[in-house]
Amino acid sequence: MAKTRPKAEQRGSFWKTLLGLALFAWVLRSLIIAPFSIPSGSMLPGLHIGDYLIVAKWPYGYSRASFLFGFPPMEGRIFSRLPERGDVAVFQGPEGADVIKRVIGLPGDTVATRDGQLFLNGRAVPKQPVGDFAMPVTPNSPCRVVPPAQPRVRDGRCAYPAFREQLPGGPSYLVLDQVDNPIADDFGPVTVPPGAVFTMGDNRDDSADSRYAPALGGMGFVPQEALVGRAAVIFWSTDGSAEWLKPWTWFTALRPERIGKTFP
Repeated sequence: MAKTRPKAEQRGSFWKTLLGLALFAWVLRSLIIAPFSIPSGSMLPGLHIGDYLIVAKWPYGYSRASFLFGFPPMEGRIFSRLPERGDVAVFQGPEGADVIKRVIGLPGDTVATRDGQLFLNGRAVPKQPVGDFAMPVTPNSPCRVVPPAQPRVRDGRCAYPAFREQLPGGPSYLVLDQVDNPIADDFGPVTVPPGAVFTMGDNRDDSADSRYAPALGGMGFVPQEALVGRAAVIFWSTDGSAEWLKPWTWFTALRPERIGKTFP
């Protein structure tokens, strides 16, 4: 006849299992991968509101910003590596929330914009018009435009003027340029200080990024210690029509064509 373990031993086994699961979750989320959801359209056209990403934690090393719940509260960064120009990176913003932008400038680079044209180290980054980007209008993705631009909706899609940029020695990617914005379109030049990077959103007129100081709601220069990881792949995407109490809507709201998308 099998013996029943004492209740104290059962409780001890339960807590050991729970502690093991918590440790596994901390290691996975802090050192390997973590999820991240897109809350705004600042990275259109590549990233849509409702996209859920896997973020790789190891490419830039580790700091307090990397760790789940900020524990342990270490100073500095270990195994530190700079991002590459063009990386889509997640970092901790000035107010503590995680933010996603594209890395444009590295320490020592000079960054400027003139009439909406990006300049890196004094040279214009190639920018070619590619026509309109047509984004499906959904519950979580209205046709948001920057004034004085007017929404252009046809067949349930919102049209934005799109351009292809090519970073020197880096990737090419699409950006949106909606209006003549004297603050964002004519910026700098500034020199990226040591231990920091310069970031921009791909939706150039609708992104509070390194062109804006934190006092103005922007990011300013992003310290390396604030880097969380590099965007790797979209694993889920929803158009915002799902309801928690109606599980079948989780799948009717799914945008399957976006799953598996990676980032240049």
